[in-house]
Amino acid sequence: VFLLFFTTHEELQTLDVDDAFFSTPEDIAARALKPQGGVNFIRTFKKQVEDQAVNLPPNLNELVQNATYVQSPDNLVWQYFYNLKGSAKYPFPGGIFQWARYRINGTGLNETEKIFSESLNKHENTLTLATLRIFSNRLGQPHFHFNANEMGYVISGCGQAGVILSSGVTASFNIGIGDVIFFPVGTQHYIKSICDEDLLLILAYSTGNQLETLRMNKYFRGTADHILAQLFFKKQAEFKKFSN
Repeated sequence: VFLLFFTTHEELQTLDVDDAFFSTPEDIAARALKPQGGVNFIRTFKKQVEDQAVNLPPNLNELVQNATYVQSPDNLVWQYFYNLKGSAKYPFPGGIFQWARYRINGTGLNETEKIFSESLNKHENTLTLATLRIFSNRLGQPHFHFNANEMGYVISGCGQAGVILSSGVTASFNIGIGDVIFFPVGTQHYIKSICDEDLLLILAYSTGNQLETLRMNKYFRGTADHILAQLFFKKQAEFKKFSN
């Protein structure tokens, strides 16, 4: 099973090899591919009723005798491949992140991870991916992303998500296995686990640049207590109760 992400908000447009082949005039295909037998060989190909991108032929074992290939060198492979499961773990109070992302100056990345990181950054409209594990009944605290939309897919566990829009409207909802969540860029959001088991998600962010995030504890504690006192109509000393 593959979970695929595509960097478009419009209808996805796809053209498979067999569709392109059968859409090409026979004489043009023969001149381009130069098979033995020329156009007569091209005419032996018959378009199948079912979409072959999904449905493999029933006699696959008769058609394919050798499906082996030679592994490409690391400096090529790691531009398009990343071992997310085997990557470094980044714990936070309440859970663990693992990232497939771009980091400025390759901070915290090994040599092969740097290859992938740089490949992400040099292509337009790429993605940052992560797995997020939130421990049982713990919280992924409210935060913003300044440069990316975020989507997530629940792999296991159950939880609650919330998003706070710039208009002040708050939406909260329960999530479970197979559910997809979406947080627009610049909206504060949170995820918490509400089960006895951990909540595990795979997350995608719409940027190939370094992800820019601001968490609630950072911006709240970074605001002077005399400003908070005016905003919340509470005595300045009350804000000393928030732990650092």
